[in-house]
Amino acid sequence: MKRLLLLLVVACATSAASAQDWAKARIEKSPRHLEWITVKQGDREVGCYIGYPEVSKKATAVVVIHEIFGLSDWARSVVDELAEAGYIAIAPDLLWGAGPKGGGTSELAADQIGLKIRALPADQITADLNAAADYVKKLDACNGKIAVIGFCYGGGQSFRFASNNQDLKAAFVCYGNNAKEADDIPRIACPVYGFYGGNDARVTSTTAKSTELMKAAGKTYEVNVYDGAGHGFMRAGEAPPPEAGAEQKSVDAYAANKKAHDAAWARVKEVLGKL
Repeated sequence: MKRLLLLLVVACATSAASAQDWAKARIEKSPRHLEWITVKQGDREVGCYIGYPEVSKKATAVVVIHEIFGLSDWARSVVDELAEAGYIAIAPDLLWGAGPKGGGTSELAADQIGLKIRALPADQITADLNAAADYVKKLDACNGKIAVIGFCYGGGQSFRFASNNQDLKAAFVCYGNNAKEADDIPRIACPVYGFYGGNDARVTSTTAKSTELMKAAGKTYEVNVYDGAGHGFMRAGEAPPPEAGAEQKSVDAYAANKKAHDAAWARVKEVLGKL
């Protein structure tokens, strides 16, 4: 079973990494200011990718939490997409320090990334996210408002971070594991917006329990489920379409993921615009 899990992690990580040339191209062509920085939390430094919008007024900031694949090119392109929409975005590499040279995701082999992420201490994750949030909140270009968005593994961490940071104005959970512990939910001080695939029962089926717990605690939890979309539709719906002659199943899946991607981003940006 452990060997099977390892093979699945390797396969998924390799597939995700090899299919992101289009995301890397977006970053390279972006006219916005994008850069690597390090933030500190205690004695630990965390590498982060940050993007700034081209706006005349102070902007809301968004902490981006990457997938199980680490801070990939696609995760960095999300930073640029948020900056394009008018927001400061910062994506901490939660694997920082795990690389052989002290760096993060880019220093690790595909078969190491998922396993190392699963081994991260919960308190360290919270501290890294808090360090990133504190950094952007204090920037002169920031209006002091911060939100969080996460994808897959990062989606679960986004829900969790909402219970650990009282400064958040909104938390966006994209097909991540949902809140299951009633003791954590009363600490959530912001609305939580969830985005799920209709063909992703493993995750989407957990929203019923979260809805029950959030409602009992008097918290806002908006659930958006997109018919036909699978797990990872925010990335899959942004990738290039299937090549001519592809199986109809692949064509239909791409269309559903693309539709879900567009609708979810529209809702995220709508909420951000009202903070």
